[in-house]
Amino acid sequence: MPKKEQKYFEGVGRRKTSIARARIFIKKSSAGVLVNDKHEKDFFLRSELRSLISAPLRATDMEKKCEIIIKVKGGGIRGQADACRLAISRALVKFNGDFYKTLRDLNYLSRDPRKKERKKAGLKKARRAPQWQKR
Repeated sequence: MPKKEQKYFEGVGRRKTSIARARIFIKKSSAGVLVNDKHEKDFFLRSELRSLISAPLRATDMEKKCEIIIKVKGGGIRGQADACRLAISRALVKFNGDFYKTLRDLNYLSRDPRKKERKKAGLKKARRAPQWQKR
């Protein structure tokens, strides 16, 4: 028997090569964050990264009021955490438009455009030139 469809609000966040999709389900009882079908404490082992992804929830006072399911792939663990924060922020704005100003002022709705620069021909890395020898 298929599961009963629940209403959710979805947001997508990106950082470097990481892509995160967050779905927010409004719950009356237990709430939590699942990242790739694991609890956030099992996925993000560093407390700094856990506090990073829960920052938009604390700012909007939604920590205990919703359940969040995140699917994230690509990049490193820090890029994934930043992508999750952006995805959660965008989903919260879809849930309640009044959160926009709060999250914007905290700079949680801005996508960080910095990416790794590509390697150029004739160079060792993106900008590193081969060592030059006079004689």
